[in-house]
Amino acid sequence: MNLTKETTMTDATHLDPTRKHDFVFLFDVADGNPNGDPDAGGMPRTDPETMQGLVTDVAIKRKIRNMVALLGEGKPGYDIYVEAGVSLNSQHERAYQALGIPKTKEKAKKDTAVESQARDWMCKTFFDVRTFGAVMTTGTQHAGRVQGPVQLTFSRSIDPVVPQEHGITRVTRTKEEDTKETEMGGKHAVPYGLYRGFGHFSAPLAAKTGVTTDDLAMFWRAMQLMFEHDRASTRGEMALRRLYVFTHSDAFGAAPSHTLFDLITVTRQVDGPARSFQDYTIKIDEDGLPDGVTLTKVVG
Repeated sequence: MNLTKETTMTDATHLDPTRKHDFVFLFDVADGNPNGDPDAGGMPRTDPETMQGLVTDVAIKRKIRNMVALLGEGKPGYDIYVEAGVSLNSQHERAYQALGIPKTKEKAKKDTAVESQARDWMCKTFFDVRTFGAVMTTGTQHAGRVQGPVQLTFSRSIDPVVPQEHGITRVTRTKEEDTKETEMGGKHAVPYGLYRGFGHFSAPLAAKTGVTTDDLAMFWRAMQLMFEHDRASTRGEMALRRLYVFTHSDAFGAAPSHTLFDLITVTRQVDGPARSFQDYTIKIDEDGLPDGVTLTKVVG
């Protein structure tokens, strides 16, 4: 199948799990900390050589997981494997219990058939297992390994950011015996940063984990809303500004992903530091789309 060059807002090619997808997303933060670094006292993550801001793939996937948990609550197949307050081993035990496999206190001899059954059950039950993959070989009930079809990169700010620490005070004492009327603290933030991240969807891997059209629709919807229900005073104002999906005509791809990403340029238009999304222009070289690739503007 050979698709002509086109840009679309309405078709559903980006929902087809039998095709390869590469995507670009842009989000910004104003007066907030998009991803604190625990090794740096919670300061916003940066590249020390360029001072560009960084947000890890783990942080983005956490927001997606949380959003899927809200959107898919009570819906079979949309449980979340990596969930706060729930041990991974207990999730594996759910698979064994559902399959009627006796629970053991000691690590059992590797049983490929049993592990395969447990892995299939985990893919069917947990959205993030069949989407992002998982290593489920801890505990006594193993569920194998799953290579996820969706992979995200670190997101990097377009321009350097300036991490700041703001001192704050509170009038409430921690302990009754404290004599101080106020206590000092601090909040980390960047004044403004526009970040760009990349993602990839592998159709051959999706076929192995059982990703469906509904799963892709859920994924894109969760990305659109991931900042809307993750509000916190420390994160300031965060918003998804753009989400572009390049869809290939087959499972393996009609062009290298980097050549598609290069079609999108983001340029700062002000002489001084940027302080809003309006300080940037985004251009897409739609004429440069290779044959066999379509572009869906999910956001923007």
